[in-house]
Amino acid sequence: MSTTTTAQAASAAAQPTMGFFERYLTLWVALCIVAGIALGQWMPGFFQGVAALEVAQVNIPVGVLIWVMIVPMLLKIDFAALGQVRAHARGIGVTLFINWAVKPFSMALLGWIFIRHVFTPWLPQDQLDSYVAGLILLAAAPCTAMVFVWSQLCKGDPYFTLSQVALNDAIMVVAFAPIVALLLGLSSITVPWDTLLTSVGLYIMVPVIVAQAWRKALLKRGQAHFDKVISRLGPASIGALLLTLVLLFAFQGEAILAQPLVIALLAVPILIQVVFNASLAYGLSRKLGVQHCVAGPSALIGASNFFELAVATAISLFGFQSGAALATVVGVLIEVPLMLAVVAVVNRSRSWYEQPVVPKTR
Repeated sequence: MSTTTTAQAASAAAQPTMGFFERYLTLWVALCIVAGIALGQWMPGFFQGVAALEVAQVNIPVGVLIWVMIVPMLLKIDFAALGQVRAHARGIGVTLFINWAVKPFSMALLGWIFIRHVFTPWLPQDQLDSYVAGLILLAAAPCTAMVFVWSQLCKGDPYFTLSQVALNDAIMVVAFAPIVALLLGLSSITVPWDTLLTSVGLYIMVPVIVAQAWRKALLKRGQAHFDKVISRLGPASIGALLLTLVLLFAFQGEAILAQPLVIALLAVPILIQVVFNASLAYGLSRKLGVQHCVAGPSALIGASNFFELAVATAISLFGFQSGAALATVVGVLIEVPLMLAVVAVVNRSRSWYEQPVVPKTR
């Protein structure tokens, strides 16, 4: 890896901090729920008009907002960091196993257990499949941007974090649609292949290409200019997410007012999934002798979700008023407090983690 690329990687990974918007994201999401429901009841005609602004089943206002969300996050990804994968082979292996072989499938199982069985009496029967689909979408793509913040908070290795996120993004381009389609099929949910592939193109492939071209152009003007642009785009990205949520809840208002318990019930499988996957990644890393500065971000990357992509895909596949869209938004609602809890556990357990693993004797 060149000195220039190394400096860029270090800057990209060390730069993020828990900003004002990110720190209180849960509060902003809660306020968007209230604002969206209130506005939906007050101006139903306006929001019906917004919903009608579609081309090929893609809502134009939401498409624009989602690009404003996703592209700034993808700007931070340096695919040159893939050259470092070998240096962190065990940590990379653990996270890949969790992200692509465990997390989507465990979420599908949890959705089947809780949505189709345990919580069925308290959920709208016509939305059960849609809720499961939303949970699957939430788990099928690993987190991209916020992972840099979580890694910094647990003193994670910035090069591992950067190379892992770059690798996950590269895999996501080709693996997201097949995994989602497989799990929707296993859950007996009809797969709208044309819409799914359109969503992958619009919200993964094209943004990756645009972001990387823009990144290259920005870096030509120097690292300081690149960092300045990234810092300015952060609030716009969060703002676009929050405005999307206002629109979504304006359409979900009737269902939520009728059954407010739904949000709490949908949070249960998400909570269990985060705890399970973070614990599994952390435990496997210790078993394999991975350094704590790699095990921490591995646990966080393994547990967190690319909720912006999940929200976008759920709206495209199932619509604003679907249970799938609501399920992905619940993931946004609880993401920050859950990840901060994982960070706290990782930091406080460092002395335990670094103790030698004593083999059991018979």
